[in-house]
Amino acid sequence: MLKIYDDLKQARQTVLCRQNLMALEEAPEPVQESIRSVFGEKLTPEQAVARILSDVRQRGDEALRDWSARIDGAPAENLETPPEEWKIAHDNLSPDLAEALTLSAERIREFHARQPIATLSWTTDEMGGTLGQRVESLARVGVYAPGGGAPLPSSLLMAAIPARVAGVGEIFVCTPPGCAGTRAPDVTLAAAHVAGVDRLFRLGGAQAIAALAYGSETVPRVDKIVGAGGLFTTLAKRQVYGAVGLDGLYGPTETVIMADASANPAWVAADLLAQAEHDLLATAILLTPSRSLAQAVQTEVARRMKSLSRADVIAKSLDKQGGIVITPDLETAVRLINEFAPEHLCLSVQEPEAWARRIRNAGGIFLGQHSFEVLGDYVAGPSHIMPTGGAARFNSPVNVLDFVKIVNVIGLDTKTTSDLCPIAARIAEAETLTAHAAAAIARSNTDKR
Repeated sequence: MLKIYDDLKQARQTVLCRQNLMALEEAPEPVQESIRSVFGEKLTPEQAVARILSDVRQRGDEALRDWSARIDGAPAENLETPPEEWKIAHDNLSPDLAEALTLSAERIREFHARQPIATLSWTTDEMGGTLGQRVESLARVGVYAPGGGAPLPSSLLMAAIPARVAGVGEIFVCTPPGCAGTRAPDVTLAAAHVAGVDRLFRLGGAQAIAALAYGSETVPRVDKIVGAGGLFTTLAKRQVYGAVGLDGLYGPTETVIMADASANPAWVAADLLAQAEHDLLATAILLTPSRSLAQAVQTEVARRMKSLSRADVIAKSLDKQGGIVITPDLETAVRLINEFAPEHLCLSVQEPEAWARRIRNAGGIFLGQHSFEVLGDYVAGPSHIMPTGGAARFNSPVNVLDFVKIVNVIGLDTKTTSDLCPIAARIAEAETLTAHAAAAIARSNTDKR
């Protein structure tokens, strides 16, 4: 049963207390067993990932095939799935599913096309010459589309389409093979077709991240990797940072719902259940000052869960990470939200826009009961790849700015150069960088020559 917390201190120490899975000294037993099975010895997840990354960096395609066979059971021949197979997969979809993917892609594209990146370029001649910043699209981006537990074509669309809108030159996708090492599911291949990516590789986990970061005979090296994944994917992203850019490091998904007595308990329960079915580590939390709502939601969750296909996953997720916290008022709930910084925040309250203005830390804010998270997952328009684990305090959802970079432009006139050189030289001397100071002094009278 979904637990109700009356004690805020207890809630902060339990359901609102984060567990950093990447910092665990001892991995969960199923993870340890998987590592022993693949490597034949006891390794930490970090050590296992480092071994894969090093091997791929040294042996390229040969290592990619070896690790794909050992971990995913993928046949050793083709690492890449060609575009003609994407189109066949798309044509084989039921018409309603194909239409749904197309509509989702159109809304994602339309939303991100409204983000004003072009206006970020600027120059000025009011500081002694030409100074400014130029926006440049990244040349090549790698999208990781997870698919270990279930196919997630929506994640492919949510990463690849903003990249295309930003003007990225080439977009490559890595996604795990299907069951028994077969190609990725048709719906994922169809999403690649709809998104208009350039290449798709049948690679998952740490070996996929290694391929995108370092390159191989088949997989070209990219400038940045975007997309969420499981523990090994996230650890791999963290270890390759610097060799390649990253959008962020993503942990288990999370939703916080803030609700008052006006909320529909059946809808709140449905939203909590939808979040919890992602996986055993998903977090689904309700904050409310209404005890009657809390009890009604608790009852609805128990009633509805029995008929759901992933009821066992939901039950474990809600037991370990879920909960209902009774707050003295909505102001307290807002404070808890800003402390927790959830990936998704759903405001099932009266006047949601007014309350939203008081929220500083959230990946995405869903205003009112008709703007619920599931729509954000698929068709609302903004990317559903959002910061988790409290990273919403400093990081943003995937957006067009993830796929561009700023280049500073400096073109000073000779008078400004002459005026600034002594100042630069003085600072350089304070830093004991005499060659810097000499370079500045040598040009200090340029306008008089």
